[in-house]
Amino acid sequence: MSDETVRGLANGLTNYGDKDFALYLRKSFARSMGYSDAMLARPTVGIAYTQSGFNNCHRHFPEMLDAVKRGVIAAGGLPLEFPTVSLGEVFLNPTSLRFRNLMSMDTEEMIRAQPMDSVVLMGGCDKTVPAQLMGALSAGRPAIQLVGGPMMTGRHKGERLGACTDCRRFWAQYRAGTVDDREINQIEGRLSTTSGTCAVMGTASTMACIAEALGMMIPGTAAIPAVHADRLRAAEATGIAAVGLIGSGRTPDKIITAKSVENALRVLLAIGGSTNAIIHLTAIAGRAGIRISLKRLNELSDSTPVLVNLKPTGANYMEDFFAAGGVGAVLREIKNSLHLDCLTITGETLGERLAADDGWVDHEVVASAAKPIEPVGGLVALFGSLAPKGAILKRSAADEKLFEGEGRAVVFDSLEDMANRIDDPNLDVNPDDYLVLQNAGPFSASCMPEAGYIPIPKKLASKGVKDMVRLSDARMSGTAFGTVILHITPDTASGGPLAFVRNGDRIRLSVKNRAIDLLISPEEFAKRKAAAGPFKPPVPERGYGKLYAQEILGADEGCDFKFLKP
Repeated sequence: MSDETVRGLANGLTNYGDKDFALYLRKSFARSMGYSDAMLARPTVGIAYTQSGFNNCHRHFPEMLDAVKRGVIAAGGLPLEFPTVSLGEVFLNPTSLRFRNLMSMDTEEMIRAQPMDSVVLMGGCDKTVPAQLMGALSAGRPAIQLVGGPMMTGRHKGERLGACTDCRRFWAQYRAGTVDDREINQIEGRLSTTSGTCAVMGTASTMACIAEALGMMIPGTAAIPAVHADRLRAAEATGIAAVGLIGSGRTPDKIITAKSVENALRVLLAIGGSTNAIIHLTAIAGRAGIRISLKRLNELSDSTPVLVNLKPTGANYMEDFFAAGGVGAVLREIKNSLHLDCLTITGETLGERLAADDGWVDHEVVASAAKPIEPVGGLVALFGSLAPKGAILKRSAADEKLFEGEGRAVVFDSLEDMANRIDDPNLDVNPDDYLVLQNAGPFSASCMPEAGYIPIPKKLASKGVKDMVRLSDARMSGTAFGTVILHITPDTASGGPLAFVRNGDRIRLSVKNRAIDLLISPEEFAKRKAAAGPFKPPVPERGYGKLYAQEILGADEGCDFKFLKP
């Protein structure tokens, strides 16, 4: 560490027009917290701390914070935590995505404004990790990610349960009438039994794996369960590494590059990860001036097998993935397809990291590349007259029998319309119809919620129908499954083709041809568009909602804000 880069509390002085006075006053106030002169002379490590009573995923963060501080102090730094916005996935209305950019702004500005030489990003719940990586990239200070880790599984009648794929599975059974009120209440109390993020390869676990694949995290730490002692050891090691970053020049822009982003996409495809990760990784990359091409995603998907046997696309849980070798095991299996010269946060290249990692792999959980679970990647982008800028299908969680064909559109023009009619016994719907949800994209008043997992109409679910083709401009939870086409772009509220779908229209899906098309004539489409007139997405009168509406970008640009991109 050079004297020029280590400034500790002298970094970023408050402007009183007198730097010496500013430092004198700052140190005087810092002394009120009981620090000695020796501690105040150390380089400072900020800790972006997202513990919240509205975020069950982060319940164990106080203990993790102590471990991070222990590591920072042991390495010669002064740890100073600071609060930021925390996004508890199921506690936010209308949806957590609406507030991801707010959290990224909070993180960026507090990193930049406060006197820290490096920063530890403590996150975990779905939107927290992308928000922190976006903010840290824009702030430009050395940063390292630490995640909270996944929950352990619960038990119900001898069966392991894990949030939230099993939540959805049992809820579907409850809707179909095969699980009664008493049992669904029992299950509710057994799904989420420890602190941590969802126990399956949902969005939180996916983003943790992506952070490790990008090189922004201590290797081997993405999948450690929240309640495992290794999680605290990882926190301590992260604190030590944060001190080591000071003066190294290893800022996030040196780690998150076009090559490391492509590595992360490979890992996303190999783990059968969440569709949400496409939006988040696009936003993260966008802060570094890197654009993700959905056509390139398809090329990578065709040459990257699914290797991880985890719910919702397999049988196991995150605790099994950790025991099986975690992200390192996946990276080693696909290393011939990776850019091994990418720099990681610890100072070694990805190739050097993998050469030093020859751990045991449980091939029941992490398959070998020679014998993959599926020969192609878990996600695929679709294009066509219904999605000119693309849509996403998680094919590894879908019914292959539905991949090629046509269906009659059964249209819901809003979330409210869907809620009111989906279980109507008089709903005109058949198993081979395509369910279509409009006005649930990023420009809508609902701000792109995880509503794309349209429930099977009760009249069909009760007859044993478990999957149908479903289409929307919404998102889907990473814990969900089914033949669900998402992120249709442009969205309804901005006047995309989805806005002009009507009941009875024919829609053609061809996963083989990467196509999703609305089968109406150009003349009919033009007639409907002319009748609709100009589209004006809703804009609230004040506050963050107004800022969101004025600055939000489409799913193809990661739903970031225009003014936050470089």
